[in-house]
Amino acid sequence: MPEGKKVRIRVRTVSCTYVGDFLVPPMRNRVSDAINEEARLFISLTDVVINDKDRSDFVAINKNLIESIAQL
Repeated sequence: MPEGKKVRIRVRTVSCTYVGDFLVPPMRNRVSDAINEEARLFISLTDVVINDKDRSDFVAINKNLIESIAQL
């Protein structure tokens, strides 16, 4: 059984822009399907670039702070 697919996305919040890898679970086909799950309060990104300069291995972002998401 596949473990999902990794997708590179850009997430914009009020104060930051994050570019990182988002794991779409195997039972979902699109990034929007995974992000719009009601039970999911945060989205997790790995291999993250913050504001085009800082790097982090992992970031969890509260969905209520998100202004936009784009798949790269």
